This record gives sequence, structure tokens and C-alpha cells, in this order.
Amino acid sequence: MSVTTGGAKEALDELLEFHWMMDMIQTVDVGIVVFNRDFEIKVWNGFMEAHSGLLPSDVRDKVLFSLFPDIAPAWFSQKVKSVFDLRTRAFITWEQRPYLFKFRNYRPITSSAPYMYQNVVFSPLVSATGAVEHVCMMIYDMTDAASAKKQLLSLQVKEAELQEQSDLSK
Repeated sequence: MSVTTGGAKEALDELLEFHWMMDMIQTVDVGIVVFNRDFEIKVWNGFMEAHSGLLPSDVRDKVLFSLFPDIAPAWFSQKVKSVFDLRTRAFITWEQRPYLFKFRNYRPITSSAPYMYQNVVFSPLVSATGAVEHVCMMIYDMTDAASAKKQLLSLQVKEAELQEQSDLSK
């Protein structure tokens, strides 16, 4: 095998790997959004498309806040500042804030929540130059877990009330 043929095979292998990695990003059941320091969206995966109704071509290079005015720019900017500046991850849990994106709950039969509860992870993306110019935001649907926890808390409150009534009647 010649050096040229080996190089072509390696290039083809890298292209095929890139293709299946992109397919994975598009089909994973997690929202993936990549944005730059100006909050311009660069990547918008299939999860985000399915739940927002917006195509990647609709959001690419648009500022996140112009598409989602419910997200407060000052709060959000502060939340991701450490991700850009300190190269650390940041998190939002559904207990702190039920959702970042006001997506309708797509399982209304099994859950009474009108909107999707979400956990969000912000991860710095370090470029080849070592700078963090982009952040990857991953949105996890936590609706089932949130609904179950809320049901459990409700049952605990009812049980405590029944116990209190029982104690009073003695």
C-alpha cells in the first residue's frame, strides 16, 4: 500500500467518523445548542428542532435572546460568564428554575406538567488556540422525574396531615 492510498483511507475514515458523530448529535434525546460569546447560535440539534419547531437554518447565527425573549439576557449572561472566563461547567436544575426553554410537555397523559422540566449543563468548548469562544448547552428533559418528585411530596404532605388529624382525635 502506498503512502497516498493510506492517507486517503485515513481521510475517508475521519470523514465517516465525523458523519456518524454528527448523526449522533442530531438524534440524541438531549437538546444541544452551541453559541458564541455574542450568544449567536451555531449548532441546534434535532431535539431542539422537535421541541421548538425551529429548524437549524431558522436559528443559525441568530442571537438566542431574539428567538427566546423569555430568557433574561442579564441573568443568562451572568450564568455563562464563568463558563467562558474560567472554563468551568455551569448548571441549572429544574428545582432552581423549572425550564429554560418553554417547551410544551409532549407526554401530557403520563404527566400533568404543562411544560417540560429541564436540567441544563453549560460546557466550555476550547478551540485549537486554547481559547473558549463557544459554549455547548445541553438540555435534559426532567419532566418525569420532576412529576414523580412532586407527587411524592404531595403524598408526604397528605400523610402528615392525616397523621396530625389522627393525633388530634386521640
